[in-house]
Amino acid sequence: MKHMILYVCSHGKSFGSLPGPLNQLAHPCGRAAKALDEAGCSYEMKTVKGGRAKPWTWPTRAEDRAEVERLSGQRSVPILLLDGGEVITGSGAIVRWAAEHRAQAVG
Repeated sequence: MKHMILYVCSHGKSFGSLPGPLNQLAHPCGRAAKALDEAGCSYEMKTVKGGRAKPWTWPTRAEDRAEVERLSGQRSVPILLLDGGEVITGSGAIVRWAAEHRAQAVG
């Protein structure tokens, strides 16, 4: 993998893991970053503003997340932009992608 960009909210890598089966409840952006780190992937992390749980950001959310929406068709993060232009949306899909590409990143 050459250059990837992980788009995340202001929490970034925070709250990315919880013990055992509770890990499914960990913060999505942190889960995605943790999976990429554990897979040995090299990536740039871009933080975007705005959030569904932050009502004070709602008036500017469309503008703050315009790049994310242009790339993925949605305003939600995390999304992973691969070096070939493919976009992977959502923490579950990013975690699966990282697990599948672990050998390539490490080897």
